[in-house]
Amino acid sequence: MKSKPVIALIGNPNSGKSSLFNELTGLRQKVGNFPGVTVDKKSGTAFLNETTEITVVDLPGVYSIYPKSADEQVVTDILANPAHPDYPDVAVVVVDASNLSRNLLLFSQIRDLGVPLILALNMLDIARQQQLEINAVRLSMQLGVPVVNINARVGEGLDLLKRAMEQQLAQPVWAETLFFDPEQAGTTGNADVPGLISDVRRQYRLTNNYLALQYVIQHDGFSFLNDPQRVGLDRLIEKYHFNELEFQTKETIERYQRIGRVVKEVVTDKRPLDQPTWSQRIDRILLHPVWGYAIFGTILLLIFQAIFAWAQPFMDGIDEGVAWLNGTLHESLPEGPLTNLLTDGVIAGIGGVVVFIPQIAFLFFLVSLLEESGYMSRVMVLMDRIMRQFGLNGRSVVPLISGVACAVPAIMTTRSISSWRERLITILVTPLMSCSARLPIYTILIALVVPEKTVLGFLNLQGIVLMGMYLLGLVAALMAAYVFKKIVKARERGLFIMELPTYKWPRWNHVGITVWDSVKSFIWQAGRVILAISIVLWVLASYGPGDSMEQAENQARRHYASRPAEEVESHVASEKLEASYAGRFGKILEPVIKPLGYDWKIGIALISSFAAREVFVGTIATIYSIGASDAENDSTIRQKLASETNPDTGGPMYTPAVAFSLLVFYVFAMMCMSTIATVYRETKGWKWPLIQLAYMSVLAYVSAFLVYELLK
Repeated sequence: MKSKPVIALIGNPNSGKSSLFNELTGLRQKVGNFPGVTVDKKSGTAFLNETTEITVVDLPGVYSIYPKSADEQVVTDILANPAHPDYPDVAVVVVDASNLSRNLLLFSQIRDLGVPLILALNMLDIARQQQLEINAVRLSMQLGVPVVNINARVGEGLDLLKRAMEQQLAQPVWAETLFFDPEQAGTTGNADVPGLISDVRRQYRLTNNYLALQYVIQHDGFSFLNDPQRVGLDRLIEKYHFNELEFQTKETIERYQRIGRVVKEVVTDKRPLDQPTWSQRIDRILLHPVWGYAIFGTILLLIFQAIFAWAQPFMDGIDEGVAWLNGTLHESLPEGPLTNLLTDGVIAGIGGVVVFIPQIAFLFFLVSLLEESGYMSRVMVLMDRIMRQFGLNGRSVVPLISGVACAVPAIMTTRSISSWRERLITILVTPLMSCSARLPIYTILIALVVPEKTVLGFLNLQGIVLMGMYLLGLVAALMAAYVFKKIVKARERGLFIMELPTYKWPRWNHVGITVWDSVKSFIWQAGRVILAISIVLWVLASYGPGDSMEQAENQARRHYASRPAEEVESHVASEKLEASYAGRFGKILEPVIKPLGYDWKIGIALISSFAAREVFVGTIATIYSIGASDAENDSTIRQKLASETNPDTGGPMYTPAVAFSLLVFYVFAMMCMSTIATVYRETKGWKWPLIQLAYMSVLAYVSAFLVYELLK
C-alpha cells in the first residue's frame, strides 16, 4: 500500500530528467535498488502544496520501452505492472524540445500503456537558439495529455508542473484513443494480431491492447510473470504465427509517421538549411582525432594539479586539528584504556581518512563540472575509437570514469552495455581504475617521497605523479581488457549509440548536491568501517598473550636504560606493539611481504584494508599512534610516517622504493570486499569474482616487487 502518491520521471538520456528530479526533491533524496532488481533507484520526496507530499522516482533513461539492457528493462517492468510498488500514479515524460520527433517515440509508447501522463517540454531555450518554436497548446490538443513548458536546469515552470500533477492525481486525463493500436494496425506477415491480442487480454484480464502486445513481446523479461505464464505466451505466439521483430519494425515506422504529422503541426522551424549549431562547431575541435585526445589529456592534468594545489591548505588544517585534538585529549583526560582507545584508536583511525575529504570533494566537484557541461558524453564518443581495440565500447567509458569515484556503482552502470561480453570485460577491469578510496593512500605516500616543487614553472610535481597513478590504472585496465577479449567468446556484436547533448553552463546547485552526496557517502561508508577496524586494531595492538607485553616493556627499559627518557618511552611503546596480538600476526605475514620492502606494520594495514582500501591510512595512523610515546601523539600522520625508521637499516622506513612499491600495489590490488560482492551479484556466481581477485592480486604483487627491486 502506497503511503504517498508516486510520480515517475521518464525520458530519453540527456533530456533533463535528472535535473528536474534534483529541482523537485533537492536534498530529500535517497539511492537504493528497485525491488528485486540490482539497478540503482533514485527517489525523493516533494510537496505539491502545503498538504500534499509525493514520492518522486527517477527511472533510468531509455529511448523506447523495448529494453536493450538491465536498467532499461526496469522501466518497462514497472510500467507494465500496476502491482509494482513503484508503478506511477502519474508519469511525467520529460522531452528535449530541440529534438521533439525522437523524444515523442517513448512518450507515445507510454501513453498507449494507459499510464496517466504529463508531457514536460524541457530545453526550450536550446530549441529557440536553434530557431525552433513549439506551440504547447496545440501539442496538448494533438496528444490528448497536459503539456507543460519547463526549464529543469533553473527550476522554471515547476509551479505549473506541480499544478498539472495535482490535477492529474485528482482527476486523471487519458487520451481517448491509442497513438498506435496494434489491433487496428492490420496483419503482419501471416500473423493474426487481433486474434492474438484478444486471447492475451482474455487470459490475463487486460483491458489495454498495447499492454497485451507487450505481454507477448516482452514476457521473457517481465519479472512479474511466472514460468507457466511465459510458456503459455510462447504457445500463443506459435499458434498465431507472430513475428516479434517484424511487428516492432512496423510499429516504429507507423509511430514515426504519426509523430511526423504532429511535429509538422506544432513546430515552426526557422533554421537556415545546413547551418551548424555552436555545439557542432565546438565538437569539430573536441572530437578531433588528434586534438580531441590532447585536450582531454590536458583537462585530466589540470584536474590532478588542482586536487593537490587547492586541497592542500584545507588538508593541512584538518591534519593539524586532529593532531591537536589528540594531544589535548591525552593531556586532559585521565590515563587509562578508555582514553587510549579514544585517542589512539578512534580519533587516530578516523582522522587518518577525514583529512582527505578536501581532495575527494575537489575531485567530485571537477568531474561534476565535466558531466554538467556535456563534455563527458564527448569523452565516451572519443574513447570509443580506442575502446574497440580492447574488447570494449564507448559505453565502457562510463563505468571506467565512474570507477574514479567508486567501483561498486561503476560496475552497476555496466547494465547499460547491451553486449554480454563487453559488459563482463568492463566489470572485470573497472576495479583497476583508481577510486576515491585509493586517493588517501596516493596522497600521503606521494607527499612523503615526492618533493613539492613545480615543473616548467607551473606544473606541480606531486600532481603529475598523482595523474601518473590514475593513468597507470587506465593502461592496466585496457591491457587486461585486451587479454580478456581473447579469452571471453562473444555471444553477440556490441553496438555503441550515443546522442550528444548540447553544451551547457554547469548548474551550481546540482554540482553542490553531487559533491555533498559523494563526500557524505565517503564519510559514512569509510567511517563505519574505519571506526570498527580501529577499535579492533586498538584491542589487538594494546594487548598480547600472557605477560608478553610486560616482558617486552621490561626488556626495552633495561636495553635502553642509558638513553634519554623520551627515547626510552618511544622504544617501550614500539616493543610492546611488536609483542601484541597485532604485532605477532604481522610477524607471521612479514616473510610474504618482505620482498616488497614492507614490514609487519604495513602488513597489518594491508590485511585490514581488504575491508576497504582507505582503511590502510587509518590503520597506519592507529598502529603508529599506539606505537608512539605520549610526546609523539600530537604529531600529524605525515610526520609519524616520515619519522618511522627501518629496524634493518636504521634509515627511514618510507623510502622512495617502499613508497612507490606501495603505490603500485594499491593501483592494481583488488582490496575491497564490497567490490567483490558486487561482481558476484552482477555475474551471478563466484567464477568471475575469484578470477578477478586472483589476477589483480598477482599483478599487484609482481608489479610492487619489480618497482621495489628497481628503486631500492
